[in-house]
Amino acid sequence: MSPHTKLISYLSLLLGTTITISSNHWMMAWTGLEINTLAIVPLISKSHHPRAIEATIKYFLVQATASTLMLFSSMTNAWFTGQWDITQLTHPTSCLLLTTAIAMKLGLVPFHFWFPEVLQGSPMTTALLLSTIMKFPPITILFMTSHTLNPPLLTTMAIASAALGGWMGLNQTQIRKILAFSSISHLGWMTIIILYNPKLTLVTFYLYSLMTTAVFLTLNTTKTLKLTTMMTSWTKTPMLNATLMLTLLSLAGLPPLTGFLPKWLIIQELTKQEMTTMATVIAMLSLLGLFFYLRLAYYSTITLPPSPTNHMKQWYTHKPANPQVAILTSLSTTLLPLSPMILATT
Repeated sequence: MSPHTKLISYLSLLLGTTITISSNHWMMAWTGLEINTLAIVPLISKSHHPRAIEATIKYFLVQATASTLMLFSSMTNAWFTGQWDITQLTHPTSCLLLTTAIAMKLGLVPFHFWFPEVLQGSPMTTALLLSTIMKFPPITILFMTSHTLNPPLLTTMAIASAALGGWMGLNQTQIRKILAFSSISHLGWMTIIILYNPKLTLVTFYLYSLMTTAVFLTLNTTKTLKLTTMMTSWTKTPMLNATLMLTLLSLAGLPPLTGFLPKWLIIQELTKQEMTTMATVIAMLSLLGLFFYLRLAYYSTITLPPSPTNHMKQWYTHKPANPQVAILTSLSTTLLPLSPMILATT
């Protein structure tokens, strides 16, 4: 891919995201989402590998279907109410269609099938964009329409996402698929609280994006794509692997790391809303995710590389330290003392 094409794609991503998150009209929000979809397609398929082409087609078909449902939902609402404002979604059929469309855009269960496959077929940097920036516009639309959406449907999707994201990540050996199921699990946490405290959903998404960015950039620096290469990466960059372990444990939600904060706030809010059973269920489901995060941390720092002579180590040239990774890792592990300030904003 030429530098000019890459620059145009990144600028289009920025433009599409900005249009969607700043618009109040359905047509403008839909336009921003379409710009985003068209901008990310060249980035997924830039390697021209058959798996990348397959991932591109899957992504495009799912996103086109979701955009069609979203447009149909807004048109149905405008037909019955005369309102094109995003916050004025009141027709029941429109609410159901929009919930389905946003679930497809985000990769919530049962519309999650495309996300692990697309991430596996994408380069590491594109997988980072798909896991963070590409989810920001749908999360924003979900935030603006949270008061009109279907509570039982959203709650069911949230619990199913937390369960399936943790369960399906257990036996994976590919790093990108593990992070894809991690994303699905975290989306379950964000969705379950949006009905009661939408601001907390945004805080959770920001912290999740911060931690995921740190993990992806670290893995991209060490060129780690699967568990077998993770076992030997500590010999190349021991300090980076030590910090990767902390970031993974933060992503798992262990105290006193940053990732504990959103889960603590969500369980606290659910308890305030007298949803104790739901809080207990989703806290128990987080143990599934904790298992594969611990497995990743174990592979990255504790396991010794295999000793047989037929094992070939990857060629590695020393690279200068990346300050971005250091800053993001620090933020991903040490933000818990700022919890009183974050509590004040929610």
